[in-house]
Amino acid sequence: MAETENLIETLALERIEVNLFRGVATADQGPRIYGGLVIGQSLLAAYRTVEGRVCHSLHCYFIRPGDPSVPIVYEVDRARDGKSFTTRRVIAIQHGAQIFNLAASFQEPESGMEHQDPMPNVLRPEALTDENGNGDWRRDIEMRWVEGRHTEKPTPGPPVQNVWMRAAAPLPEDDIAIQQAALAYASDMSLLSTSMRPHGVNWRTPGFQSASLDHAIWFHRPSDFNAWHLYAQKSPSASGARGFNLGEIYNIDGRLVASTAQEGLTRLRKP
Repeated sequence: MAETENLIETLALERIEVNLFRGVATADQGPRIYGGLVIGQSLLAAYRTVEGRVCHSLHCYFIRPGDPSVPIVYEVDRARDGKSFTTRRVIAIQHGAQIFNLAASFQEPESGMEHQDPMPNVLRPEALTDENGNGDWRRDIEMRWVEGRHTEKPTPGPPVQNVWMRAAAPLPEDDIAIQQAALAYASDMSLLSTSMRPHGVNWRTPGFQSASLDHAIWFHRPSDFNAWHLYAQKSPSASGARGFNLGEIYNIDGRLVASTAQEGLTRLRKP
């Protein structure tokens, strides 16, 4: 496996004005920016304008493909500071145009009623072999596919997959902003492919076109992404050249720490 990269460096931002920040894509982004990068950096930009509150949800849209060869400018709109909740809107800009926007809500920490879905009973990460790793796909996240990752010749299967993931290099345990941003960054990996599984296609299938369209995350509990997390995913529906996907993220102890939803383009043209 290639040398690991630190998510703190991947997601780093430079403040260029009170509500303006600049981020960059990593060198291995490929022809377009990985969607999880702009989610994570946008969340961190919003956090830079919030004090004493924790993000509990975010909702975002991917508008244009990102260009990894130029910086990304993040403009934060301080939409509202209420008694218990704070709202921020973030626009990501390249070449003078929006490529992405995000709305996030932050809450004053408080206790309340609790329940959760149980974690699926699947193989633990230590039981999975190197064949379940992600090779050189990403150097800042370590991943292991419970059902295996079929990259060469995918075959139709159930619209369900379970993936273990964690940061490849240490993150500060007590920095909830970077912990959530790291989880948000990783949450865009593999989710859209869940809706491809019943159809036996992937990104390498001739004539297949895919892209994330929107993405939502609900943060339920704090977590430490230095440890393994299980990303349990399912796709309830695909229609209209779009695949819809849901995810639940559990920490190694079985606590449900976040939930996700995403719709993405899944267009198959004749080669």
